[in-house]
Amino acid sequence: MAVLFAIVVAALTLSVASPAAADEVGLDEYDFRISGLVELDGEVLEDVRLVIDGGGFSVEVETGDDGRWAVGVPERGDYSVTLDENTLPEGIAVVKTTQEDDDTPNSRDVNIGQSGSTVLNFFIGEGERNTSNLGEQIVDRFFNGINFGLLLALAAIGLSLVFGTTGLSNFAHAELITFGALMAFTFGVILEFPLPLALFIALALSAGFGWLNDAGLWKPLRQRGVGLIPMMIVSIGLSLTLRYVFQFFYGAQTQQLPSATDTTFGIGVLGLSWIDVASMAISVVVLLAVAYFLLRTRIGKATRAVSDNPALAAASGIDVDRVIRIVWVLAGLLAGMSGIIWGYFRPGVGWDMGFQLLLLTFAAVVLGGLGTAFGALVGAIIVGLFVEMSTLIIPSDTKYVGALVILILVLLVRPQGILGRKERIG
Repeated sequence: MAVLFAIVVAALTLSVASPAAADEVGLDEYDFRISGLVELDGEVLEDVRLVIDGGGFSVEVETGDDGRWAVGVPERGDYSVTLDENTLPEGIAVVKTTQEDDDTPNSRDVNIGQSGSTVLNFFIGEGERNTSNLGEQIVDRFFNGINFGLLLALAAIGLSLVFGTTGLSNFAHAELITFGALMAFTFGVILEFPLPLALFIALALSAGFGWLNDAGLWKPLRQRGVGLIPMMIVSIGLSLTLRYVFQFFYGAQTQQLPSATDTTFGIGVLGLSWIDVASMAISVVVLLAVAYFLLRTRIGKATRAVSDNPALAAASGIDVDRVIRIVWVLAGLLAGMSGIIWGYFRPGVGWDMGFQLLLLTFAAVVLGGLGTAFGALVGAIIVGLFVEMSTLIIPSDTKYVGALVILILVLLVRPQGILGRKERIG
């Protein structure tokens, strides 16, 4: 699966035509770089003036005929990028496109960290494409919802399998997601490995990190008979510890993966970038592979047996500890892959990015049915679609809250989840 991911991304990257030269200022003079793109409804804007300030340094730049710009700055740190709206076409302005935007979206703060560069894009109007038509809005949100639901499913299936085989509600699963994205950033940006190789290494290390979680912590705790509630509390502590370890080494700024902001390729009215196409294709292929693994292979059938009844599975000759170890490796791999795709979907990689997905991942697992991999898939698709489609009615800042409200309402009607089974209590 790791090789497939790397090959598809590499192939799609090579298929993208090289953009025209951006307007560049000071790149030969300074070692650090801020760059970006300005576009209106998918059309690039040229001759738009931007001012970059920070640490007593100030520089101006205008976008080139491809809408791109780049400036060199003297040192790492925080900078302010302000777009001069007077240089935009008559009657349009920069609009709020993310939760991080404030009341002055034409002025953004950026941070240059270990990579030595950062990317900041300005989108004019209603977003990356013309969304004045309700039909186009629905199509746009639908495909975004499918894309988001598929990447959420990659994380949710691993979490569900761990719960099904061990009973553990692992709050540190968020850090498995973050780890995959940070490893892709480390090898793809900091160490400047070729993108396919960087992604392959990141996925291999994610699987290894899942193995280390079980071998170094969870198996010893199980052998000592630690209860599920104390283990859940340990997972919360582990989550906090890993999160701040990530922050210590990578900083608090958001960084970009290679080609994460490339908008030079799209598919007609759907408005899908090559990143959207790649992430959806990879997610579908990987999920089909997981389904085949669970339904057709001996280890997969053993996994379902352990999830259904660990004691009976052990009595029938199944090595429960070995199955759990394989589940942890698979969970780490899937979580790492979802983190990489999430890093491209946002776009951006940060020390707490997995935590931002944690509640939605749990929502998908609970909605689909605790401990059922296919339930997690169904729940993730529902959550992803609702999160994106709900922005047609409610503000985008509250779309995640709406998904959790739907979760509560569904559980009031069907407590075991969509594909879960009723169980007798007591």
